[in-house]
Parts: sequence; C-alpha cells; structure tokens
Amino acid sequence: MNILKGTIEKLTISGSLTLIGIKVKTIDMSAIVIDTPKTAPYLKIGNTITVVFKETEVIIGKGNTDEISLRNKFKGTIEILESKELLSKLTINTNVGKISSIITTNAVKQLKLELGTAVTAMVKTNEILISE
Repeated sequence: MNILKGTIEKLTISGSLTLIGIKVKTIDMSAIVIDTPKTAPYLKIGNTITVVFKETEVIIGKGNTDEISLRNKFKGTIEILESKELLSKLTINTNVGKISSIITTNAVKQLKLELGTAVTAMVKTNEILISE
C-alpha cells in the first residue's frame, strides 16, 4: 500500500458524493468518496488526512502525460525495480515520497524501464482511499 499524509483544501459536494482536493506536500491530489461532511465529520477544509492507494492501481507513464484524464500524478525516478516472470514492482522516488507500483513485466520491457528512468506515477481519483 502507498500511504501519504495530506491536507484537505477543497470539498465539492454533489448528492452523497464528495470530491476532495488534497495537498500532499507540494502536489495537488483529488479523491472522490461516497460521503459528505454530514456523514463523515472529518471532511473539513484544513484537516489532515491519510491518503491510501494500492500498488496495483498506480499507472506508469514516460514522457509527456499532460493530455490524459488522470489528475493524480507524481513525477519521479525509478529507485528500485524488481522483475519476476509476470509482474514487476517499481519504487519511484517522487516529491511526495516513495510510490510503489506493480505492473506487468511486459510493460517494463515495452517502456524500457530501468533504474534511474524518469517516469510519472498516476492514480485515478476513484482509486484513492482516505481516512482520518
């Protein structure tokens, strides 16, 4: 699991959903939850929260990733690369700390990933979990 600490900066409520704007160090992130400040009192601007996402939900890109719909992006370099026959685990050193990703070994080969490669780790807004 990837676990980060952040601060709630913005809340956009629609029915029973809340889109949360989060600041993790210098990076803006977003998460969507099936809760509102009425059902989850910790959803308050300025509150510190824990941001959690699975390694298998981290998408890896190289080069320009500006024109894709993913909003949670962490630029960094590959610090650890452990490849097995089917899957590979990458540890990326980013501005928010170390982010782990598990992708197919075929993807590692196709992207020509190796230690020191500059990449962008990305996570969909709906794959982010938060807690107090």
